Amino acid sequence: MASMDELRAIMARLRDPADGCPWDRVQDFSSIAPFTIEEAYEVADAIARGDRDALKDELGDLLFQVIFHAQMAQEEGAFDFGDVARGLRDKLVRRHPHVFGDADASDAEAVAASWEAIKREERRAGGQSADASALAGIAAGLPEWLRALKLQQRAARTGYDWPDPAPVLDKLREEMDEVEAEFAQGADPARLEDEIGDVLFVAVNLARHAEVDPGAALRRANAKFERRFRAMESLAAARGLAFDALDLSAQELLWREVKRAERAAAGG
Repeated sequence: MASMDELRAIMARLRDPADGCPWDRVQDFSSIAPFTIEEAYEVADAIARGDRDALKDELGDLLFQVIFHAQMAQEEGAFDFGDVARGLRDKLVRRHPHVFGDADASDAEAVAASWEAIKREERRAGGQSADASALAGIAAGLPEWLRALKLQQRAARTGYDWPDPAPVLDKLREEMDEVEAEFAQGADPARLEDEIGDVLFVAVNLARHAEVDPGAALRRANAKFERRFRAMESLAAARGLAFDALDLSAQELLWREVKRAERAAAGG
């Protein structure tokens, strides 16, 4: 608690109108929000890399974002960090009646169902009863792949779901055929956006049925592409070649060489 008090005092000093930091003083909720999102992703990246020292640092950066927002709210007279902490405390107790009350929850699925039911009751109590949909309360500001996943999870709880991955694969092929047809008909940008959106939505659904985190899968794919691309650049440079001066076929040969080297290393 002493460390938290020190952090809050530092944040207040940074925002001091007379003696604070010029950058921190001029920020508002909207300008800080992108940094909050970025820090959350950096936490996820440290976890994916298994780097506990980095995780400690990134969690600190994310905590700083919470303190920053709470300080700005306190300056407005809206709420302060204590209100945030008390609200979280009450929510955790309220949403875990199987731990802090007499309710039963035998497994993680039962806990998730109870959590959603409690959230629906909270929305009704908060005057949000107009939206009775199973999809109510899914934030519009989520990354779209995550929002797609949450929409699908909510729909699945009502029984609206494919029974296994096979029909999802069929649907993915169908959507790819529709994208191909759009290209054949002249590639109208609006139609292509619509059809490619369908492909991405179904791809998230396939990941869900495979019990694969689509965000983690995409991070892994990004890391693999970056690793291989950098290796191609290094190979070209070692041979006295400028990578961007090579034609696509020559670049593709380097890509295949890098893949073979990776497989050989993994097999060895």
